Amino acid sequence: MIENISDSSVRRLSAYLRQLEHFSADGVAVVSSQLLARRMNVGDAMIRRDLALFGQFGRPGVGYDVDQLTANLRKILGTNMRWNTVILGAGKLSRALMEYPGFHERGFEIVAAFDIDPRKVDTKVGDIPIHHMDELETILAQCQARIAILTVPAEVAQQVTDRLAGAGIDGILNFATTHLETPQGIHIDQVDITAHLEQLCFHATNAIP
Repeated sequence: MIENISDSSVRRLSAYLRQLEHFSADGVAVVSSQLLARRMNVGDAMIRRDLALFGQFGRPGVGYDVDQLTANLRKILGTNMRWNTVILGAGKLSRALMEYPGFHERGFEIVAAFDIDPRKVDTKVGDIPIHHMDELETILAQCQARIAILTVPAEVAQQVTDRLAGAGIDGILNFATTHLETPQGIHIDQVDITAHLEQLCFHATNAIP
């Protein structure tokens, strides 16, 4: 296991991977750190430092083989294999997520959703079944999911998180507008759409005319 890697470095790896996929789609076989940096609007030294945390990639004076570096980043991030994923809450947001094809393309398989609304329980969104929350631990054991997406109301989010932690979930993507506590070893990524909009407002307000 690689330790002491900052979340910001991991986020940049994901961004590098997206850009490499664009290069590959455009037929680019080899890319320099300088070109990748220009496309990413970051310093090329930062790219080299981030990649050096995980090994030696590329050749000096030549650059990085796009397909090879893409494969290496997918392996580092763990997206070179399938990740069974569940969604907690079956409202409009979670239904949109269940219908998004990009998850499957990147190795994330949403295998089940959970809710307490009797109108939703025992229905499906596409091929994804919606179970009652009472079945959470049983279904998680059956489907061997390790990642959960949380879209439940804030007032029940911690309770649901505690159950997920006890059932063996390793990572939670949290859309609930509240801070969550988890045992050591379980990682939470917070999705705060309002904060992102506030940051856009700041840049728009302070843009040079």
